[in-house]
Amino acid sequence: MRIAENWTGYEMLDTSAGEKLERWGDVLLIRPDPQIIWNTPREHPGWRKAHAHYHRSEKGGGSWENRQPVPESWPLQYGNLTFKISPTGFKHTGLFPEQAVNWDLFRQLIGKAGRPVSVLNLFAYTGGATLACAAAGASVCHVDASKGMVAWAKENAGLSGLSDRPIRWIVDDCEKFVAREIRRERRYDAVILDPPSYGRGPGGEVRKLEDQVYALMELCTGVLSEDPLFVALNSYTTGLSPSVMAYLLGTTVGKRFEGKVTADEIGLPITASGLALPCGSTALWTREGLL
Repeated sequence: MRIAENWTGYEMLDTSAGEKLERWGDVLLIRPDPQIIWNTPREHPGWRKAHAHYHRSEKGGGSWENRQPVPESWPLQYGNLTFKISPTGFKHTGLFPEQAVNWDLFRQLIGKAGRPVSVLNLFAYTGGATLACAAAGASVCHVDASKGMVAWAKENAGLSGLSDRPIRWIVDDCEKFVAREIRRERRYDAVILDPPSYGRGPGGEVRKLEDQVYALMELCTGVLSEDPLFVALNSYTTGLSPSVMAYLLGTTVGKRFEGKVTADEIGLPITASGLALPCGSTALWTREGLL
């Protein structure tokens, strides 16, 4: 497992009985996590001092119980990047801190390239990977179907002092956008994909990542340049093991370009236990010799 252990502002303090206790700057939050199947004693004092607790509803969704005043939003730093944190109605805060281990890797790969690098970031959310790549000197095309998330990402770029970097902000369906970029003969040196586990089709039907991801990866091979740098695929879906994701990349990107495919769980350290919580997986194709 690759562990995001370079945070100072964020900390996973403890986990027990389907919930995690986290420190986001000076704010303590309790949020649900289905992977936490252990029922260890809640001895950390933060469980009693938490500012807010997210409770799931039996009808779906959930809501926050504020035990202490919680700011509407506040900044959180990771290295030279700054993000706006704001608890949402769907338990999220606008940031997946485990992805920092990938941000560090992307910066390393771009830095080693020794040439201009163009990155396509799909399902780009609030822009963690976008900002990391831009800070490393790459030009980035940031694509997400949510207008609100793209606006949030732009705000994070401003907080990080990266508003003047070559970033294209696109609100669009990711698959349709990639197909148009292929027709326009626009190509990218790196592609990052962070698709949701579930989505909605045009008729409202539920789409599972497992059913869509192979076609998506095949499509993305067509938008790569002749000398691509890397392709990264993230998954929070437990049914997609790292080995399955590696096979996906090997039979799509790896079939067209020579390189190396690796795949690992990514996770966050837990202060109370000294262990690490798995938070999904990342499969990575890189040009030979970069890793």
